Amino acid sequence: MSETKCCVVSCEKPLDAAYWEAQYKAKATGWDLGKVSPPLQTYVDTLENKNIRVLIPGCGNSYEAEYFLDQGFTNITVIDIAPTPVADLKEKFKNNPNIKIILGDFFEHQGEYDLIIEQTFFCALPPAMRQKYVWKMHQLLDNEGKLVGLLFNRTFEVNPPFGGSKEEYEALFKVAFGFLKMDACLNSIAPRANSELFIEFKKNNIVTVNLYEFNGITCSGCMETVTKKFAVIDGVLNVSMSSDYMEVLLVSKNEIAVATLQNAISYDEKYQIKKISY
Repeated sequence: MSETKCCVVSCEKPLDAAYWEAQYKAKATGWDLGKVSPPLQTYVDTLENKNIRVLIPGCGNSYEAEYFLDQGFTNITVIDIAPTPVADLKEKFKNNPNIKIILGDFFEHQGEYDLIIEQTFFCALPPAMRQKYVWKMHQLLDNEGKLVGLLFNRTFEVNPPFGGSKEEYEALFKVAFGFLKMDACLNSIAPRANSELFIEFKKNNIVTVNLYEFNGITCSGCMETVTKKFAVIDGVLNVSMSSDYMEVLLVSKNEIAVATLQNAISYDEKYQIKKISY
């Protein structure tokens, strides 16, 4: 299965649990390498503390988790929304107390981790969810925690996967995370050569990162106006709005009152903003 054509269910359907379960049932898992990704294997080999709390979201068959366990790591959590890979992993690791396997929605997950591994999870999400991804990653990481893994540095004609660029990622993650590394990956598998970035982001624990539901915007011009209004509020460090105009990621020096945000957009009565708290 070509990596650029792994979608066998209409991509107009929601990319929900039913969609991903259908991919596994149809064995249309073109993203599955059948082994741990070489760049991630190299990274894991540099880690000395075997007791760090590791989370792997959208884990699928999770060869990365298996590699962590083989190297003696003792606190691995994996989560996926599709029942089939979760059931397979529970059977595979049923006698291993060092791994926790969860069937569920990553965005509803609660916990605290030292390291979160990104491997074909970000690219599987609709682009409109990218602000939510940054917010949730920041929420789940310990104060010194890191987000480490691979992001595509290219676009795709068939989705998913959804690609992107280094410039886009810099704008999306800036201030919420410190960029320890975001470089072209030199040891990708052959089909992904020259199309991956290896990232190592450290949580910025002295800023506040919030996500808001936004109603009323219908065009990119209005989006630009609204984000500029938010950007000039005292204490705001970065503003990013989702591609469907329905969510706003706001990074600030401290908590910004919702009333302050609402006042900034009061010039248009149809604009409404509400903090997301789950």
